[in-house]
Amino acid sequence: MTQRTVPRALMSPAVATLLLWMIVPLGMTIYFSSVFYNLMQPGEHGFAGWMNYEFFITDPDFGAAVMNTLLLLGSVILISVVGGIGLALLVNEAFPGRGIVRVLLISPFFVMPTANALLWKHMMMNPVYGILAQVWIFFGLEPVNWLETFPLLSIIIMVAWQWLPFACLIFITSLQSLDRDQMEAAGMDGANAFQKFWFLTLPHLARPIAVVVMIEMIFLLSVFAEIFTTTGGGPGNASTNVAFLIYKQALLNFDVGVASAGALFAIVLANIVAIFLIRIIGKNLD
Repeated sequence: MTQRTVPRALMSPAVATLLLWMIVPLGMTIYFSSVFYNLMQPGEHGFAGWMNYEFFITDPDFGAAVMNTLLLLGSVILISVVGGIGLALLVNEAFPGRGIVRVLLISPFFVMPTANALLWKHMMMNPVYGILAQVWIFFGLEPVNWLETFPLLSIIIMVAWQWLPFACLIFITSLQSLDRDQMEAAGMDGANAFQKFWFLTLPHLARPIAVVVMIEMIFLLSVFAEIFTTTGGGPGNASTNVAFLIYKQALLNFDVGVASAGALFAIVLANIVAIFLIRIIGKNLD
């Protein structure tokens, strides 16, 4: 009994702190979502029932926000997985300066999201002095105002640029454990480069791909800084996602109740995605 009690007693403060850290904010969010709570009328806290949820779901921007969230999610994951595998295969082979190249490939992942957004907004996508505008002018084309013409695509490019190194790092690490003897045996049996990749390398990367998809999906559901810094959710609602819609309700409309209802919707959406991912990862691990 003592052998079990002592470890549990030592772990209990950490477990209790973690539970409070999660339960208290969740409980407050549930409470605020059930009452009328507008910061412009702080004294009125009447019971709202399901009205906050109804108001959030019937918001004109709700459908576009959900669709933009899913498009952002799927596009960034696809770019990072495909690009990460390609870059990992390139830098996995020995060549002069490989260590420096690996460091440069990984470095964008450590850039703060706001700094990343400002970098792309002013240095790359500015229609007057941005690098992309100068490239367009060099080829005799009209510069594109990316943030106004292709707002969601611009956000996808910014976020994918930052998350691509993470996927690349995971895949590089995984390729280090790839059985070289199998690759050499396959080559001796007449397998070409594509067959080696399809039947040996890709199955070996199944678990890392599942991990990358799971981690990126969790974090990409809450993308906010890039949107806030560059497009402000616009033009219109062209680049508004669920996280930015919650921000608009809370700090632009001052409606804490509706914003809390939106936060709970985001939790439900994240859990649905998590269940879907767990099933995919479970199949890959079998």
